[in-house]
Amino acid sequence: MQKAGRLLGGWTQAWMSVRMASSGLTRRNPLSNKVALVTASTDGIGFAIARRLAEDGAHVVVSSRKQQNVDRAVATLQGEGLSVTGIVCHVGKAEDREKLITTALKRHQGIDILVSNAAVNPFFGNLMDVTEEVWDKVLSINVTATAMMIKAVVPEMEKRGGGSVVIVGSVAGFTRFPVSTCRSFHPTPSTPPTAQRCILPSSYQVLSHKRDTLLP
Repeated sequence: MQKAGRLLGGWTQAWMSVRMASSGLTRRNPLSNKVALVTASTDGIGFAIARRLAEDGAHVVVSSRKQQNVDRAVATLQGEGLSVTGIVCHVGKAEDREKLITTALKRHQGIDILVSNAAVNPFFGNLMDVTEEVWDKVLSINVTATAMMIKAVVPEMEKRGGGSVVIVGSVAGFTRFPVSTCRSFHPTPSTPPTAQRCILPSSYQVLSHKRDTLLP
């Protein structure tokens, strides 16, 4: 009983530490003077990520495909006293990616953090109806653009002794669901088993891409 009490007490203390850290009670600008790029960051999850990074002391460069969205996000976050600038960036365009990186380097002389949040899902329906054009768009934005962004920022991170890359993905890449309920597809690096389950009738068995066992 005493052992269980000590264990419970330890877990409680750890949980409280996490809560305090999350609430900022034990944090004082842990990202001070760090420079963060966040793609697709003028609303939703990307905007929330940009705000939190800035609240933790980072200089954040937000981006979006539309200037008015960038202007609105920058005005909102600067109005909260945060160090935030922004630029238009369509991650599928090499010239836009270059401008985003160049902006960060000119303003802040380096890059420490990349959050790749930009992605597309242009098709909802049966996976067998997806056209080649749709596949090309998904792979171009969700895979190639992310890889090219990483390739471009890592040398800048190395100049500052290292950095962090965060790739935002979909829960669909980690959760299989029955074929009968599969109506849309959100590709991520972990997608193959999910994609196969969407394509094949339920009478088929699919080999996992990670291990030599059959998926249930």
